[in-house]
Order: sequence, then C-alpha cells, then structure tokens
Amino acid sequence: MENKNIILDKSKSLALLIIKHCRNISEEKKEYVLSRQLMKSGTSIGANIREAKYAESKNDFIHKYKISLKEANDTEYWLELLFESQLMNEEVFNELHKLNTELLKLLTSSIKTLSNH
Repeated sequence: MENKNIILDKSKSLALLIIKHCRNISEEKKEYVLSRQLMKSGTSIGANIREAKYAESKNDFIHKYKISLKEANDTEYWLELLFESQLMNEEVFNELHKLNTELLKLLTSSIKTLSNH
C-alpha cells in the first residue's frame, strides 16, 4: 500500500477544483485574466510539492515547499479578488478558500518542522 501524502493529496484536490471553477468563470462570466492567474498559482502549489519528492537535498526540499507556500499565498489573493469582484460566488469561494487555508497551514508547519531538524 502506498503512503498517503496529505499535503500532496490536498494540493491536487485544490488544483482540480480550481481548474473546474476557472473553466466555469471563463465560460459563464467571460473573465480570463484573474481566473488564469488563479489557475497558474493554484495548480503550481501541488506541482512544487510533487517536485520536492525528488529534491536533491533537505534544503532543496524545503525550498520547494517554500515556493508552494508562496503560490498558496498568491492563490488566496486571486480567490479574494474573484470573490470580491463578484466573479465567484460565496459557496465556491468558501470551498476553495478553506482548502487553500489548510494547505497554507500544513506547508507552514512542515517548513518550520523541517527547518528545525
């Protein structure tokens, strides 16, 4: 049985939801710039976490997680802009924001733990 990686699983779930909702925003609202920014940052979180799996060193691993943390922070910004500009409804915002916040906390905790060992 393969080990579960909660951070990787959550980041992939977030990326898939972001892809789905950005597609809807583009099709329904004809908005392409903000949703594209959200798509880029939201899918980059998991890509960097996945890349960390093959890091060359502990420092490289931490660096990849720090990049993921920055992307999650960017994702929060784009979510807020889309919601506050009424391009994203509250239910979708809450779903994506909750998952992104969980990732921010997990990444921050992991970086602190790894940096102290």
